Amino acid sequence: MTTTKRPATTVAGSDVARQLTVAVSAVLAVIGSFIGSGAAGGTPIQDAAGGALAADATLVAPGGGAFSIWTLIYLGLLVYAVWQFLPSQREETRHRRLGYPIAASLLLNAAWILSIQFDVLWLSVPVIVLLLVVLIVAFRICRATAPTSRVDAVVTDGTVGLYLGWVCVATAANITAALVAAGFDGWGIAPEVWSVIVVSIAGIIGIALAIWDRGRIAPTLSLGWGLAWVAIARLTDAPQSTVTGVAAIIAVVAVVIATVWARIASRDVADA
Repeated sequence: MTTTKRPATTVAGSDVARQLTVAVSAVLAVIGSFIGSGAAGGTPIQDAAGGALAADATLVAPGGGAFSIWTLIYLGLLVYAVWQFLPSQREETRHRRLGYPIAASLLLNAAWILSIQFDVLWLSVPVIVLLLVVLIVAFRICRATAPTSRVDAVVTDGTVGLYLGWVCVATAANITAALVAAGFDGWGIAPEVWSVIVVSIAGIIGIALAIWDRGRIAPTLSLGWGLAWVAIARLTDAPQSTVTGVAAIIAVVAVVIATVWARIASRDVADA
């Protein structure tokens, strides 16, 4: 039995199509973020949807400064779009596997911004959850395929890691905001209890990521950044909650310790 190989021109064409899809998606995502920031005359995300995502909307909302991380994430995504477009990267297995998941994440990100801008807060929840799932898939591909160089490790793995870590925190904040906006009363449980539970879950996810990815730094940086800004917001701004702030600080410390431990453990295994 013989197998039919695809012509080289067909393979090259599919690679170019993937590269173009990633590049166009990156541009659309950046345009969407520009609109979402309110710089183009639209409503800033924190003021859209009745202010449900503002820094003072819920006990687990990160402070306004937390969102500056998007500048670094978008820069990384644009650099990745250029990096994977280089002829030397066109036929790399990891980019062939990563291309469409990253493009999907960029389009989902734009869809999330549109759902908020059009005041459809409930729709933003399944969109951001799907975005989280896609980023987990992308991160898994990063783990399964070795970077071609140190530059590739920083541009590809670093960007995906930062993106994933931040979206973990954003998903928790988004779901909480949607529930509060919908009138969820917490089944009679005190709001601070719920906030500690949510922050703890985010911390547990961060610890699990650290162990799973053998202590990679990027996810810890962005997830820790988001949780740190939850602590800052609750300790210095309304609605104030010392309990929530302290819980967020503990979560950050726990994630950092887990990352350091996982990194050392992975090196010990490699040297054994």
